[in-house]
Amino acid sequence: MTARPTTIEPAHPHVPKGHHMLDDTEIEATMRGYFDACNTGNVDLIANYFTPDAVHYFPPGMYNGPFVGARTIAERWSDAVANLGSVWTVENIIIDARTRRAVMEWSHFKTYQNKLLRGDEWYEFDENGLITEIRAYYASPQAPELERLELGGFDYTERGYALESPIVRNTD
Repeated sequence: MTARPTTIEPAHPHVPKGHHMLDDTEIEATMRGYFDACNTGNVDLIANYFTPDAVHYFPPGMYNGPFVGARTIAERWSDAVANLGSVWTVENIIIDARTRRAVMEWSHFKTYQNKLLRGDEWYEFDENGLITEIRAYYASPQAPELERLELGGFDYTERGYALESPIVRNTD
């Protein structure tokens, strides 16, 4: 029996020749671990999931542009936990390990504001499994008058999505 190779020849331009092939399990563990780290608000823990030059993109007009750099990304999410009571849950993940890309559908509970924001993010990873890029897409604009920013007509309850934040944050 021939041993399985640890490198692959690129079938796609996003996979550099001779690089380690990540598998679905590694990529999913990174994505879930990143969200778990975000929920702690620990800057160092969050930053460990990114390459130093990673970029997190957002829709136009949000957050004064993209977050650039692992530390900046981590600091911004740590601030969201401290100031908004942010809690994130993973709803669905689709992975293409061959190209080191994945998509996650998530819920973001801003518990201090009693708001819920839903969206998707596209992820890209380096050969070591660190996040190099996230592109965020939101279910709706962040309209200040709405408490639930999600798709109209989509039955979140029927589909088993989180409806309440699984973590209670106190404002004091």
